[in-house]
Amino acid sequence: MVREQIAARGIESPRVLAAMRKVPRHLFVPQNLQRAAYADQPLPIGLGQTISQPYIVAYMSEAADIAPDEKVLEIGTGSGYQAAILGELAKEVYTIEIVPELAERARAVLQQLGYANVTVKAGDGYQGWPERAPFDAIVVTAAPPEIPAALRAQMAMGGTMVVPVGDWDQQMVILERTPKGITERRTLPVRFVPMIKK
Repeated sequence: MVREQIAARGIESPRVLAAMRKVPRHLFVPQNLQRAAYADQPLPIGLGQTISQPYIVAYMSEAADIAPDEKVLEIGTGSGYQAAILGELAKEVYTIEIVPELAERARAVLQQLGYANVTVKAGDGYQGWPERAPFDAIVVTAAPPEIPAALRAQMAMGGTMVVPVGDWDQQMVILERTPKGITERRTLPVRFVPMIKK
């Protein structure tokens, strides 16, 4: 998976590639779909949600540019797979899932795999996690129609946010907080489930 679908498509970060090799993706998908776990495609995980294709997980992880001593916020825990990858890259990961059943399931798998540095909360991702802010990186795995102001406010100086934005016509947007303000660049067309509000 890593050699053919991720490295071959331009993902270069040795830390991201190592994380993608290490995390057992099949444990994050429903049992009946485990044979397809390493194919480069999103898969349904129930309750109207999906696990993103491996390339996109790697792309977002590399774009977030995470150092080993950093604190990361993830919006949209889903299966917990992206959170596990982030847990390999960061010192602390805080992840929010709006569907309580998915939050519980992801928490159980992450605990089983020993990710003590990943904290899962059931809640509204539009609000972020102000008590733990600011964050060195924010990774959003569902698409809001526009970037929530609360998430912008919770970016640390020098921090990065990677977020798919739009309704039907979605674009990946990478934001960076600089001393002069927040810069934005759009990189590739994507298709994510919509980001739900409470």
